[in-house]
Amino acid sequence: MSTAPLPADAEPAPEDALLEVSNIEVIYSHVILVLKGVSLSVPKGGITALLGGNGAGKTTTLKAVSNLLHSERGEVTKGSIRYRGEKTNDLMPADLVKKGVIQVMEGRHCFEHLTIEENLMTGAYTRRDGGAKVRDDLEMVYNYFPRLRERRKSQAGYTSGGEQQMCAIGRALMSRPETVLLDEPSMGLAPQLVEEIFGIVKDLNEKENVTFLLAEQNTNVALRFAHYGYILESGRVVMDGPAADLRENPDVKEFYLGMSEEGRKSYRNVRSYRRRKRWLG
Repeated sequence: MSTAPLPADAEPAPEDALLEVSNIEVIYSHVILVLKGVSLSVPKGGITALLGGNGAGKTTTLKAVSNLLHSERGEVTKGSIRYRGEKTNDLMPADLVKKGVIQVMEGRHCFEHLTIEENLMTGAYTRRDGGAKVRDDLEMVYNYFPRLRERRKSQAGYTSGGEQQMCAIGRALMSRPETVLLDEPSMGLAPQLVEEIFGIVKDLNEKENVTFLLAEQNTNVALRFAHYGYILESGRVVMDGPAADLRENPDVKEFYLGMSEEGRKSYRNVRSYRRRKRWLG
C-alpha cells in the first residue's frame, strides 16, 4: 500500500487498476437478472464511487466483487472480475480477505453482544503477523475513531448508529486491507456524522493508502470525496467519469443533485425513462 493517492480530478488508468470488473451479469435464483453488463475499474490509491438510487445494483456489484452472492442464491453468469490481474470469480470470500479485499456491509452488522474492542479484534482473526502489530493497528483505528476508544468496553448493540458504522470500518481496517468495499456508509446517519465518516475515509485513503470502492445513494457527498464515479440505473452503468466532471454534468445536477438551470427540482417528479433516454440516446 505504498502508492500515493490520486489527485481529486484523476481518471483511473487501466494499467494502474487493482480491480477490474468486465461486462458482468448477475442472476438471482436462476431467473432474476440484476446486473446487465457492468464494467468498472478501480485504480490503486483511489476512491471510486458507485452511485444510483435504491435497487440500481450497487450492493449487488460489491457482493459480486467480494463473492458474497452465493449466500443469497446469486451468481455471476457472464463476464469476469480480476484483482491484480488474477481472476477471482471462483475464490472464497476468506481468500479475498487474505488478498487484501474486504467488504463493509450495508447496515453495519456489528456483533451486538461483543464490546466495541472485541468487534475490532475479530477483524484481525486471519492475521499471522504477531500481537504487537495487531495492537499497533488497534491504536491506529482508535486514533482515526476517537469515539471508539471512549466506547471500547461498551457492547456494540448499545452504541449509536454512527459508532457502529465506525466500528464496522475499524474492524475492516484491522485485517490490514489494501482495498475496502464500503456499502452505503451514510445510511441512517445524521448529516454531520456523514461528513465525519467520509472525512475519515479520505484520511485513510491519503495517509494509509487504502483504496476504496464505495456504493452510495448520497451522490452529493460521494462526489465531493471520490476521485471517479460510476452511475448505475436498473443494473447498468449509464454514466461514468472523474468526480469533478460528474459534479458539473447538467444531467447529474438535475437528476441526482436536485439542481437544474431553473433551480432545485424534486427527484420524485422525474421519470426514470427520461434519464435513460437522455444518457443512452
